[in-house]
Amino acid sequence: MNSPFEADPLVFARAGWPAAEIWLTKLETYLQGASVSAAGELWAEAGVELAAAAAQGGLLLSHGPEQTVHWDHYRRRLDLLAELKIPVLILAADHVRETEVSDLGRAAAALARAAALAKPFGIKLALEFQKGSGICSCLETAIALIAQAAAANLGVCLDIFHYYTGPSKFEDLAFLTPENLAWVQLSDLSGVPRELAGDADRVLPGDGDFQLAPLLQHLERTGYDGGVSLEVLNPRLWQVAADRVADLGRRALERSLASASVSTAARGDV
Repeated sequence: MNSPFEADPLVFARAGWPAAEIWLTKLETYLQGASVSAAGELWAEAGVELAAAAAQGGLLLSHGPEQTVHWDHYRRRLDLLAELKIPVLILAADHVRETEVSDLGRAAAALARAAALAKPFGIKLALEFQKGSGICSCLETAIALIAQAAAANLGVCLDIFHYYTGPSKFEDLAFLTPENLAWVQLSDLSGVPRELAGDADRVLPGDGDFQLAPLLQHLERTGYDGGVSLEVLNPRLWQVAADRVADLGRRALERSLASASVSTAARGDV
């Protein structure tokens, strides 16, 4: 996160990453002084595919003026992703505490609306359940909302951190299919109680306590052939030289996939 956006493509290329999941806020900061075409050329010249973008929030339960702001921002981001030919947009579940049963219907309707807007652009939406969300904190609920929205270009973003530290259960994985699984993000956690774990506690996959191999093996058995990205979000790693972090991250992700005999192509996260 501490490196400039314009430096990232070559960092990824030198570390051997074939593709990247970009952080939208970082991209938008770069675009304050540059064009979208210039951003795309940076990655094209580096030979790194833009495979996904993270993350859009505020769509499920926002209301009033706040809702208008979030949806206007979302429409602008769809235009941006279309121009950069990024096929997957990750949607983060709203961080609300108090919800009612009727809110689930509202959230599903919002997902259907978001998917309908994304469809003409050829963009697939990946709903990321988050352990601190009052509306969608587990895999089971995310799958239920996606089923209710009934949109072909809508699926789950399976973030392993939220899966392990939230209320999801292993049996929830049985509901995943190649059709409703849109994206996977890997990380790990070491020496921190799951109830207290935050994004800053994430470590590289294989360096912590998560049982990644059985989960990855299950995903392979489902026939999932989409992207697998590295999402660590640990400020301590941001203090290390970007080239070093990119190299360590790719090696850690590839080891995790290899240890589970997974053939899915590794993806990176800016």
